[in-house]
Amino acid sequence: MHQSVETALDAAFPDRTVVGVESAGPSWNGGNETVSVVFADGRHAYLKTAVDGAGHRLDREAATLAYLRAHRSLPVPATLAVETSGPVPYLATAPAPGQSVDERFETAGPDTQEWLLRQVGRAVAALHAVRFDDHGTIRGRGETVGRGETVDRRETVGRGTPAESNDAVESPSARPGLELSIAPWPDVLLETVEQTREIATTDRLDRHFDAVVDCIERRRLLLEDAPAALLHGDVTKPNAFAVDGQSGASAGDIGLLDWELAHVGDPSRDLVRARDQLCNGFDSEGPDRLTDAVIDGYRDRAGGLPAGFEVRESIYRVVRVLGRSGFLDQWVPYLGEPMAALVDRIDAELDSRLAAVRRATDK
Repeated sequence: MHQSVETALDAAFPDRTVVGVESAGPSWNGGNETVSVVFADGRHAYLKTAVDGAGHRLDREAATLAYLRAHRSLPVPATLAVETSGPVPYLATAPAPGQSVDERFETAGPDTQEWLLRQVGRAVAALHAVRFDDHGTIRGRGETVGRGETVDRRETVGRGTPAESNDAVESPSARPGLELSIAPWPDVLLETVEQTREIATTDRLDRHFDAVVDCIERRRLLLEDAPAALLHGDVTKPNAFAVDGQSGASAGDIGLLDWELAHVGDPSRDLVRARDQLCNGFDSEGPDRLTDAVIDGYRDRAGGLPAGFEVRESIYRVVRVLGRSGFLDQWVPYLGEPMAALVDRIDAELDSRLAAVRRATDK
């Protein structure tokens, strides 16, 4: 356990007796360490610490969680404590009110697997349902909300506020908004590419990041008119949970956690990434029954795919290659292949996807 995590434990839970700390599972974000914390009273919580000292990611996540609890019905974990401006940034949250989709998926039969991914697709569509006037990067809490939403910034948890119990410390009457650095969508998308470069665990294929930046820059006009919605930014099976029906939401509803990559952008980008991370392999796709389930769930909730999906899908598939290129060292033990072999495979995949962009857009 990183020394920063020990410091964050003392700061986040000053009046609690901690009897157990263990890893919350593998993370491909080299800047964070997340642990499961067990208290003497039998309750537990999760503590995410920015071991690289970069509090802006946790500022974004804490602000997005507060916004969602105030304005949306999408289930999310409650915030217990947060500190983002000090030398050891941390975010403590209550356990998700349900079971991990990843856990359920692994033991489920084909019908249940498809149902789960269809429900995740519906949850992503529900998140995208409210449009924003502008695209932008989330910096923290502020005044920006979606169309038709109102802001009231009363709150009882903020920077440096420790938790005294396992109960949420948000004011139930607070309706906080988001601090949004407004920019054209291509610029916001480019910033997410740099965020991925920042948390990447290897720079072996840093040239892939440069190729993706070039691809985006060359297609600014195709990207600029995209709709604007709140995006999760990292929809995976481990980041989704099936609600247990005892937390105010309906049993079977899907909630989402781990919001540090949230931003306001093109919903097509979020859907392409979700489908990829939920269904695809290193350089393979499908099976179709699973990818279709995600898309069908989205269509069912939204009434169709996001505007411009067909036009911009190929660009976002290029961006998705970075989820392999920047984390090759994580894929090596997962796939059981040497690094050199994976470099060759993902080089070929990037070339193939760039060619597909040229065919789809350079007319």
